[in-house]
Amino acid sequence: MRQLKLRLSFRFSRRTFFLATGLALSFSMPPVSAQVSPSEILNPDLKALEESYFQQLKTLNQSIAKTKFPFPFYLSRFVGLDPAQQAEADSRGLEFVRFQDHVILKLTGNYNAAYDAARFTQNERAASTFRAVLLPILDLMTASLPQDLACSGFGFEISQHVRTRDRGYDYEGKEILVVVLDRDDAWTLSGASTDPERQEIVNRSKVYVSGTEFGLSLSERDPLNVQALARSLPAKPDATSTARSSTEAGRSSLLQSKLSRPSVSPVEPAPADAFSATASPGPPSSKAADPQPASAPPTQADANRLGEKYQSQLAILAKEGKTKFHFVDYALPTFVIFREQIALQMTLRNSIQFGPMKGSIYKRAAQSFDLFLAPQLKDLADKISPDLEFQLFDFSVLNKLSPGAKGTSEAIEFICPRTALKQFVNAEITNQQLLDQSFILVNGVRIALNLQLVE
Repeated sequence: MRQLKLRLSFRFSRRTFFLATGLALSFSMPPVSAQVSPSEILNPDLKALEESYFQQLKTLNQSIAKTKFPFPFYLSRFVGLDPAQQAEADSRGLEFVRFQDHVILKLTGNYNAAYDAARFTQNERAASTFRAVLLPILDLMTASLPQDLACSGFGFEISQHVRTRDRGYDYEGKEILVVVLDRDDAWTLSGASTDPERQEIVNRSKVYVSGTEFGLSLSERDPLNVQALARSLPAKPDATSTARSSTEAGRSSLLQSKLSRPSVSPVEPAPADAFSATASPGPPSSKAADPQPASAPPTQADANRLGEKYQSQLAILAKEGKTKFHFVDYALPTFVIFREQIALQMTLRNSIQFGPMKGSIYKRAAQSFDLFLAPQLKDLADKISPDLEFQLFDFSVLNKLSPGAKGTSEAIEFICPRTALKQFVNAEITNQQLLDQSFILVNGVRIALNLQLVE
């Protein structure tokens, strides 16, 4: 296999900024990373695994963050983020999930290499990332975790950049490499010293590139014939495997998690103008007054269908939210599942500037709500028709805790019942009464918040 070299443009352009940002980040020590809290996980088996290996996963997360790669690599809950967005993104990229009826330990991250599509085939790009990122991380994983780890294997979901040229214009897109290894194969691959040994394991593992099953070859220019390979995992996806916020930043649906989310009636189709605040609600129907039969709680698939139905309205909300409500530009408003209820999730960047991270998280949470989020809630609520059927608002507020692109940050989620939020904006309940009915998470860990006690 010929030596692969990455060619980057040094013109003063977006790519120059991309390279400069990547190099600056590569010469600094990444901040200590958090880990998915067991309290977030609904499935009891996955929750038990997260609790059992919580400390090892935290240590592994930090070890990966300290590792030097040819180009910067960052663990993340979402793939496909631009380099400038990664410093303040959720870095909890390790969690146990279900994949095609198997429980695996999933790793998700963004690799800031930009491959030239004219020089490197899709197979060569995937093979390069496999060697440069996946294998070093696999060595860390097998060194940090017991070989009798109570799951079926490891899954890797890695985003990379690809540059193409069309009629004199350069375009930079993203490609997602997914590799799922059997547990025993993971340890064997980590100890392998030759490409034939590695290739034999890769051939029986599940490999995808941008959602399509792929026959990765470690030594050839073109991929292998997938149909000729004996895969060790079944081909049919597990319909019960779901992912929170899977549409926010190009996150692959192949490796999906179940986070903790109470039981509600199924979502019925809403009118086409349900996002319009001026929509005139009709008289209540007799069907709505009838008792609803017991049914299964909604899944992320239901939330995704609702998002697809109102895709254009969500885009309008995102555009207006960016200019009026400090919405981030890389995460569109989307429907997610939290405790078996459908939530409308919006991500906002806090306009309040906090000093270095040495103060109380409770005081920052209180100020983030009272001074930043609460004053916007009435106008935000007015943008959404009461006819649209979801149960929760999920406001994720990003706080910057130190300056610069590589500065530390935190995410505070205020997950509020829709009925309680309506009472709050109508001045029927206080801010504390709203929070008492809500879930508040700081970097995924639930906290209790008494506003008067933190003044």
